[in-house]
Amino acid sequence: MTVAVIDYGMGNLRSVARALEHVGGREVRVTDDPAVIDAAQRVVFPGQGAVRDCMSALHRHELVDVIQRVIVDRPFLGICMGMQALMAHSEENDGVDALGHFVGTVRHFRALTQGESRLKIPHMGWNRVHQVAAHPLWAGVPQDERFYFVHSYYVLPDDDGIVQARSDYGGSFAAALGAGNVFATQFHPEKSQRPGLRLLENFLAWDGESCS
Repeated sequence: MTVAVIDYGMGNLRSVARALEHVGGREVRVTDDPAVIDAAQRVVFPGQGAVRDCMSALHRHELVDVIQRVIVDRPFLGICMGMQALMAHSEENDGVDALGHFVGTVRHFRALTQGESRLKIPHMGWNRVHQVAAHPLWAGVPQDERFYFVHSYYVLPDDDGIVQARSDYGGSFAAALGAGNVFATQFHPEKSQRPGLRLLENFLAWDGESCS
């Protein structure tokens, strides 16, 4: 099985690759080569930083078209910025259009916390994740398990039905999205120890079908 980890120059991609190898990934490639990504059986889209920089880097590396192709026909996992970039628009950097795979927006935490001064932004550290829908990637992951987050923005999809899990930081926000062959997490599974590794192991075994 071949797994492509999309490299557009943002984030510790080697840690994602090592985690995938640890749970059984035998052919994991960190790459910005569209041909390698096109040929992979599974694709992981990680990242961190600002969405403007992310979109700029994707265009610079000529990766937008290949992402739009592979996201429709094979298991695809977005992580952190890789999840936010799947939305249509982000209010970050005075407004940035993203990839538009999911309809919805990316908003700053101040909109959720409503000025709650005791909450630090970015939201960083371990937080409980409550699964709101059955999905193959949750297999063996206990309900309300803790995962590791680092982010100042959260996603707000138009369709609440694609939300696979929620967490709480001054208010409830989507911690994971999923529809069809695409699953995405705001948290970092590669930094989340046992539950994160189990999710990645499930991704390697996943055929791209969601639970009904």
